[in-house]
Amino acid sequence: MYRKEIEGFIDSHRQEMIEDICKLCRINSEKMPYTEGKPYGEGAFDALHAALAMMEEYGFSITNYDNYVGTADLNDKERQLDILAHLDVVPAGEGWTVTEPFEPVEKDGKLYGRGTADDKGPAVAALYAMRAIKELNIPVKKNVRLILGTDEECGSSDIEVYYKREQEAPMTFSPDAAFPVINIEKGRIPGGFTASFAASEALPKIVSIDAGIKVNVVPGKAKAVVAGLDMDVLTAGAGEGGEKTGEGPDVLTAAADEAEKKTGVSFTFGETKGGMQITAEGKGAHASTPDEGVNALTGLLLYLTSLPLADSPQLTAIRSLATLFPHGDTRGKAVGIAMEDELSGPLTLALDMLTADDTHLEGAFDCRACLCATEENSLDVIRARMAEEGLTLNADQMTPPHHVDGNSHFVKTLLKAYEEYTGLKGSCQSTGGGTYVHHLKNGVAFGASMPGTDNKMHGADEFAVIDELLTSAKIFAQVIADLCC
Repeated sequence: MYRKEIEGFIDSHRQEMIEDICKLCRINSEKMPYTEGKPYGEGAFDALHAALAMMEEYGFSITNYDNYVGTADLNDKERQLDILAHLDVVPAGEGWTVTEPFEPVEKDGKLYGRGTADDKGPAVAALYAMRAIKELNIPVKKNVRLILGTDEECGSSDIEVYYKREQEAPMTFSPDAAFPVINIEKGRIPGGFTASFAASEALPKIVSIDAGIKVNVVPGKAKAVVAGLDMDVLTAGAGEGGEKTGEGPDVLTAAADEAEKKTGVSFTFGETKGGMQITAEGKGAHASTPDEGVNALTGLLLYLTSLPLADSPQLTAIRSLATLFPHGDTRGKAVGIAMEDELSGPLTLALDMLTADDTHLEGAFDCRACLCATEENSLDVIRARMAEEGLTLNADQMTPPHHVDGNSHFVKTLLKAYEEYTGLKGSCQSTGGGTYVHHLKNGVAFGASMPGTDNKMHGADEFAVIDELLTSAKIFAQVIADLCC
């Protein structure tokens, strides 16, 4: 019902919708330090106010929750459905080739730029779904609220503020993942850890390590500085302690070649203050799907521990990290927490952040826990295993997995609309990604990526397929009509 009208409206507003997405994507809304009245910095503030102005212009009743969250209501009736999206983005990172991160561009049917897929594009698609219902005068009997947050990527403190003031609707979906319906979100084990050790002056040694931009991003680049290893002097034939033998290629590049063969990570070198800088380059990815990336940090650790470095407490700690988080182990086998179940699939784990100097290291891993994971069989195990290696895990509890019944009327309605507009079979899915709905009683992720599309979320050259965003808007509008009429 209403399909013809919905399709006609969305198709006729194609260019306007693209322009609105671009307007939001030109704003760098990465989380920044708090300033008065701007809880997540200037960019998030600007993005929220731009979105609120847009929603008000289209005739919706808007509310600003102290610059944490903004909402638009379809009408003043009882709320039936909430749509939860976000306007903040992960850092731009490096490696962009099609356009600059915050200069969105349309090319070959795709819209490139940070936020086009995660999550400004889907947010605007949801807005246009509500516009379609409103401007087509489809007779809804219940209210729909679009909720736009500004801190989803860094802990969702914004949505906590919102739900302290508001009740959740009977049904909620977030267009912040993929179709068909994601009714299971894995749990999270907070992975911050530290270690301290006595300084050592023995050479050769690691001066520093610096890797990672956010805990939920597999690092595509990692750097280290090493002192006492001279590319012009040391050779691949170095004996114990690193003494020169006078034969073979440089020890740094020889070790790098071997590490690259094992890991797929490439290494480059340059002189810097304090020694030789080593840069490892892999492939960034969302930490919920670590298999899709090539972890530059774990590759760097494998490389560093292969060098003829002097023994020291620091090196012992670095070797422990390489043992606990070996390159390619994205299932937590080395730390003893590998597990999976039929509904949610395997547990995943990625070492994503690390800084280290002569006396201290601090890092973080990202662990997405399947339905069968508990604090006893996962968190307690990894804490004990890290303690054995001299590392302190700073985590007291895990975030449990989230599961909504796939046979509910709500989920079946979503799947029906998806099937109607795509011609594809709908089904319930599990994800390692987390969305705003994780703590809601009846919340699922629904769109906006289509099956088989890799939008490069959290990576360079992020994009959204424009036709998929249009289809998403049509599906969302149909869902509103089916649930609220």
